Amino acid sequence: MKQDYIDFKQQREIGDIISYTFKFIRENYKAYFKSIAKIAWPAYLLLIAAVTYYSYSTVGNSLMFNQDGGFFISFGLFMLGLLLYFAVMNVAAFQFVKSYVNNHGETNHHEIKQGVKKDLGKMFGLGAITWILIFAGLIIFIIPGIYLSVPLSIAAAVLVIKSDSIGGSISEGFHLVKNNWWMSFISLFLIWLIVYVISFIFQIPVLIYTFVKMFTMMEENSASAANVADMFDWVYLSLTIIASAIQYILYAITPIGVAFIYYSLNEEKYFTGAYESIENLGKNE
Repeated sequence: MKQDYIDFKQQREIGDIISYTFKFIRENYKAYFKSIAKIAWPAYLLLIAAVTYYSYSTVGNSLMFNQDGGFFISFGLFMLGLLLYFAVMNVAAFQFVKSYVNNHGETNHHEIKQGVKKDLGKMFGLGAITWILIFAGLIIFIIPGIYLSVPLSIAAAVLVIKSDSIGGSISEGFHLVKNNWWMSFISLFLIWLIVYVISFIFQIPVLIYTFVKMFTMMEENSASAANVADMFDWVYLSLTIIASAIQYILYAITPIGVAFIYYSLNEEKYFTGAYESIENLGKNE
């Protein structure tokens, strides 16, 4: 067993889930992000290309709903790129955790890669279903969408770690968060908030450039409706794309937090880690 091995199979409080998420990233960031990059780089590059096209269609053209339908095409490609990237990134992240747990702190990239090939189609399907259900829930009354986001987030971990089907993963996600929805929601919210704050740092150059550009235009009395689009030049687009590219890399932190929540809930329901510890004690004796 690795000396600094972190045991996922434990019940944890919200504070412990947050602290162990970032402890795991801090101690394994080289191996983790290297593994994610090796697997997710094609989907990542496709997403960045989609972001670039979408940014140009909406901001670069200064006319969102142009007659040739460029906005709708770019938006569709952007959403498809997001869905594909998050499917690949999530399944690669959960496979990394699964390998880490099964090998007591070590990871096997071949094992991870094979697991991604096996689960990617299911993860893509689960991602599509998740987006549709949450979107529908948000439209209905907002609260249903927020409620659904918690068990469906856990379902992604179930799908990979327990090698379950899409339907089985969703069902198990709801089962695990039963009586623990608030704990799960607060943990997920705090992890997303921390990741967002970190990623927001890279948005600061965009905000500074926009402010300076706007101030300059006001000084020159040229901030008319016709000239507002001039603020969104190639520099603005470049800074926005770079910030987005970094942001999507940082999002890989989130599945680690989801994995800790999953294992904590699973331990509370099934005592898997406790039984394994008892068995190991018996073997050692």
